[in-house]
Amino acid sequence: MLDGLIAALGPGYLFFGLVGVVLGILVGALPGLTATMGTALLLPFTFNMPPGQGLAMLGGLYVAAMFADAVPACLVNTPGTPSALATSFDGNPLTRQGKGQVALVAASFSSMIGTIVGALVFLFLTPPLATAALEFGPPEFFWLGVFALTIIAGIAGDSILKGLAGGAMGMLIATIGLSATGGTSRYTFGFPELYGGVELVVALIGIFAMPQVFTMVRRRRQEATVGQYQRVPGAAVATVKEILRKPVNLIRSSLLGAGIGVLPGAGGPVAALVSYNEAMRWSKDRQKFGKGAVEGVVASETANNGGAGASMVPMLALGVPGSAPAAVILGALMLQGLRPGPELMERDSTLVHGFAFSILIAGIFTFVVGSLVAGQLARVVTIPVHLLAPIVFLLSVVGAFAIRSNLSDVYLMLGLGLIVYFLMNLGFHQGAIGLGVILGPIVEPALVQSISIARSSSYVEVFFTRPVSIGLIVLILLSVAWSVWSKQKERSRAST
Repeated sequence: MLDGLIAALGPGYLFFGLVGVVLGILVGALPGLTATMGTALLLPFTFNMPPGQGLAMLGGLYVAAMFADAVPACLVNTPGTPSALATSFDGNPLTRQGKGQVALVAASFSSMIGTIVGALVFLFLTPPLATAALEFGPPEFFWLGVFALTIIAGIAGDSILKGLAGGAMGMLIATIGLSATGGTSRYTFGFPELYGGVELVVALIGIFAMPQVFTMVRRRRQEATVGQYQRVPGAAVATVKEILRKPVNLIRSSLLGAGIGVLPGAGGPVAALVSYNEAMRWSKDRQKFGKGAVEGVVASETANNGGAGASMVPMLALGVPGSAPAAVILGALMLQGLRPGPELMERDSTLVHGFAFSILIAGIFTFVVGSLVAGQLARVVTIPVHLLAPIVFLLSVVGAFAIRSNLSDVYLMLGLGLIVYFLMNLGFHQGAIGLGVILGPIVEPALVQSISIARSSSYVEVFFTRPVSIGLIVLILLSVAWSVWSKQKERSRAST
């Protein structure tokens, strides 16, 4: 471990790690360009590099891109990746209040804390957590997805029924295409372009970016800009102090992010949503969530980046990547002739520990660079709407096309944007629809696989007797009961 630390502090590791961080911020700040895409594009450049330095650059890009996803989510309510969905719930309202710099500094500091905790988990707890991750099968992933869906009650606004309907519509959108388990064509209406389904990032851009563009165009005469920019001297220090005054939120979100990040297939989106839900549940003033609560940004970004380092645990210990970017990094290792698994942990422990420390250092770099550019990035909201709307539209089109280089994805994005725009005018919350789209690909396959397993035993045994499943079911019931009680309490206060 000491050799790994010394290697990570070497000039080569630090330089390429910083390059990765800068590239990651550039990639993540553009809607549609994801950490997975960035690491994949960077992968060929690492082939002739020393393995440790190549991993440091890839890790730096991964960590920084996970933070930079918060930039469009906060400034123009456009989460270009699933992990930034929960960040937009409070990040954009903060921007509209003239606190865009506060939102971005909170995101960068929280990302640093989450990354550090995830890297420490990677350093010290890889063997036991890798073994624990194997306890999660399809039933556990199903209940975990259902638990994440309970956040709908918190973001639905005045009508829980519309929130549930929005979530159901999102999950239906996620079923478009060929079934992953049976190969059945669903909701394709004879269009071959729909057989591949709706790409997740394309759907999110359509659900969030396009309605925002339409709203900007509609209100261009009433609102010259989408928000205000108020330069506050010492905003970074003041924001960090505010976050540190509530350490429980930081600790809880970090642990949730690291714990869920270890699970292959769950990743940052589920971690961010669950963490946001828990922060809202335990807050003394939960009514401010969704209206510009710094705690909401902190919870989402801490968990999001906490899962970045933790996703390396199953990848290096078992050879099973915990996230899509981890799969790309797995490819980088294999290109170098290294095969992840127990043998790599023993034979090249200096490389593994150096990589873990590089991720930790990348988190610090991300905070420094992110805080330095936060003020300048926040000025984006001062661009006149008649200029900003076409810029966001152009970036959205480019982002949607870049995923699969498919023009039909652009049409799907525009169609979803129009539908969601009209639904929002009817009182539906776009966050609930986006939540369904994100969790649909997790919940549905897990449910179908669990049912297949249950056919050889019983549904009760598969769904209701496994220890982890029981624990998740209890959390689901508590979450629903808490949400119902809170809503009733708010209504009684309003009536009095």
